[in-house]
Amino acid sequence: MNEMKKILLIGTGGTIASDVTDSGLAPELTTEQLLSHIPGISDICGVDCLQLLNLDSTNMTPAHWLEIAACIREHYGCYDGFVITHGTDTMAYTAAALSYLVQDSPKPIILTGAQKPIWFDGTDSKRNLTDAFLYACRGCGGVQIVFNGKVILGTRARKTFSKSFQAFSSVNFPDLAVLQD
Repeated sequence: MNEMKKILLIGTGGTIASDVTDSGLAPELTTEQLLSHIPGISDICGVDCLQLLNLDSTNMTPAHWLEIAACIREHYGCYDGFVITHGTDTMAYTAAALSYLVQDSPKPIILTGAQKPIWFDGTDSKRNLTDAFLYACRGCGGVQIVFNGKVILGTRARKTFSKSFQAFSSVNFPDLAVLQD
């Protein structure tokens, strides 16, 4: 029998982890809380949770990219892959930075997020997060964005729509994969 893959879920904030506050939506939910919304993940892989940051992605800086890369390096030997929840506004920048900070990784390093919070009716969060785990378990190595059923190379991703679930496109390069059902 095949052993289940072990994936580290790293939380950095974003809309996917947002909740209602006195000031409106803000990243408040932990990786454990996100995972509680998709209980079927335990049938796919073993997951450990690590809450690294809880930022609106417009506040993401190069110092945070270094922190994420250091976290991946620190835990690299213990996991088969990594899923990073992230806000969509700067996800493509983070993916590109991580592609250079963690080069030639044979293990998948997957960024995902959402246009609507995970608790919201009609959210894209659950699909994106589930797809990210599926691809982290069965996909190829390197840094990639998994969003709306598409897998995009980290150095080729661009946010092209700010409200559509089809938020990201691959620039001058084909999508690496399409995830369905």
